[in-house]
Formats: sequence, C-alpha cells, structure tokens
Amino acid sequence: MTDEASLDPRSIVTAKEDQASQWRLIWLTFRRHKLAMTGLVIVSLFYLIAIFAEFLAPFAPNQTSSANIFHPPQALHFIDASEDGGWRIRPYVTGMDFKRDPFTLQTTYTANPDKKIYINIFGKGEAYELWGLIPMERHLIAPADSAERFYLLGADRLGRDMLSRIIYGTRISMSIGLIGVGLSLFLGLLLGGISGYFGGRIDMLIQRVVELILALPTIPIWLGLSAALPQSWSPLTRYFAITVILSLVAWTELARVVRGRFLALRTEDFVTAARLDGGSQGRIIFRHMMPSMVSHIIASVTLAIPVMIIAETSLSFLGLGLMPPTISWGVLLKEAQNVRSIAQAPWLFAPGGAVCLAVLALNFLGDGLRDAADPYSQVTH
Repeated sequence: MTDEASLDPRSIVTAKEDQASQWRLIWLTFRRHKLAMTGLVIVSLFYLIAIFAEFLAPFAPNQTSSANIFHPPQALHFIDASEDGGWRIRPYVTGMDFKRDPFTLQTTYTANPDKKIYINIFGKGEAYELWGLIPMERHLIAPADSAERFYLLGADRLGRDMLSRIIYGTRISMSIGLIGVGLSLFLGLLLGGISGYFGGRIDMLIQRVVELILALPTIPIWLGLSAALPQSWSPLTRYFAITVILSLVAWTELARVVRGRFLALRTEDFVTAARLDGGSQGRIIFRHMMPSMVSHIIASVTLAIPVMIIAETSLSFLGLGLMPPTISWGVLLKEAQNVRSIAQAPWLFAPGGAVCLAVLALNFLGDGLRDAADPYSQVTH
C-alpha cells in the first residue's frame, strides 16, 4: 500500500529547501532553469549597458564624419605582430582607405595592412557627463590618437559610429519597456482588483471599459495616437507620451486576470477569516489576496516588457514613434529602410539583432520566473 506521505510533493524536497523561505525556494527553483538564467544574464547586461552608456560608447552618438560615410565594420585584433617577428598584446583595428568611383560615385573601402589604429582600454576620449552629472573623459575603449576613429559595427550615412548609437539606443528602448510596464501594472492591478473585489456596478463599468479597449485594433490605435502627437514637442516629452500611449493600451489583459483571481479568492476561507478578524480592505487585498497572484503578476510583467519594446521599435521604424535626435533601436532601424542600405550597408540592421536578443532573453526570463513562482513547481525533479 502506498504511503500517503510519499505522494506529497513536499516529501521529495531536500532538507535544505524544506527549511528555506518562500523567496529562497523561488530562487532555488529559478536557478535550475538554464534558459531563464541565460536570459537573466543577457537582460542584466542590457541594463548595465543602458546605465553606463556614456562610458561604454567609444564616441558621441551624433558625431558625424563626412570622410567615413557607410564605413564598413572593422575587426578588433589583440595581438600586434612586429616586423622583427615579435609580438605584443595591444588592441588595434586595421585602417581602411577611402575611394569614390568618379562615374558611379559609389564609395569603396579597402583594408590597408600598413595602417593600424591602436585602441586603449579605459583610455581618454571625448569628454562627457555620466548620467548628466559626473564629468568624465575615460571610455571603455578609445583610440590612442584622438584624431583617429574606428568603427567596430560600421558607420551610417552620416559617418556616425553604429556601435555608439546602438549603445545609446539601448537606454531608450529598454527603459521604455520598464516605464510602460510599470504604468500598465499599476492600472491593471488597481482597476482589476477593484473590479473583482467589490463586484456589482463597479465591476460592470470597469469590464465594459476593458472590453471596449480590447475591441479596438491595437496597431491602428497606436498609429493614430502617435500620429496625433504634436511635432513641436521636445524629444523627452515625446518619449513620455509614447510610453503613456503604450501603457494605456496594454493594461487590460492584466486587469482581467486580476479580476478573475479576486473573484475566486474573495470567497476563500482565509479571506473570510481575515475579514472576520477585523482586517481592513487594504490589508486583506495586499496582505492576503495579492501574494497568491505573484506568479501571474511576474509572468504578465516579464512578458509585457518585450511587447513594449517591439511596439516602440515598430512605431519608430514607421516614423510615428520617437524621432531624431532621440536614439532608440527603432529610430536606428528606420535608417535601414531603403534599398541602398540593404545593398551597401547591411550592418545598419544590427539594431534589429539587439531587439531580437532582448526580446528572447526577456521571454526566457519570464518563463523561468513564472515557473519558479508557481508553488507546484518548487519540488526537486
């Protein structure tokens, strides 16, 4: 006869996990999810890049160079061989000679092995203000000769360094997802919680609003609201306006999930006991009901961030989102819309690779967090 204790999932939890707190169990379960851990590392790197963009970018993102239009990417070398057969460790890139065809006006670049552009790690470069507060000159990589330039990811039609522009674009594209999801989370939890907890006419009114928003086609609404923004607005104002637009459309799904959970939980014994014990409505909602929805909230938030990133990228790519001189991945991809870019400068599509990598990493991270927050998954397999 099978022992009932052997069927209990808690019986196969290790002694270390059996004495751990809830958050410790979540971390232990999350750590076993290899794709989620990989996603966490990649997402953390993206946000570190966003935070220290000025330090990591070798050049100013809007600095132009007419002599380096559509300059191709240059490979970074670390071993510098000398003519006498010796070698030393010193980063450099091979210089390129510029030539324009007098008949077709097409530009061509040819590698010049005799020309080496040396690169200093933590070297002095263009002055900048870290976070707009701290004056600095040190960059992660900088040319040894301040008059020289190098292009690890190529240059665009104005000779601007694509690596620097992608690094600066990371700050806008990754932050718009966080801010937008924060607003959506606030609206979804607030309105969904009120709707599910109180019910009645309040529930009916909120649900009709949710159904109205869900019935509207998302992409045309985004396009219409973005096109209605005044062109005279500053880049910062437009940035926050785009964030609010994306948030106002994205909160409805979370609100419906929260409402359904609240409708199921408000009749549970532990909620009734808390109410009879004299607990206030705020304490019952936030202390007793909301913690049981951690897995749903985590899944909604982590899966909504990539949606926000793709939405901003799409709007900016179509010319209805952020505008230059603001730099985001979508703004950078707008430069790759014409046939000349595809044929002559395919490296202009590099921001698209950053978008794909960030979205995949966030999805893997969201799946891992959702599984870790699920109490039925916190067992040893």
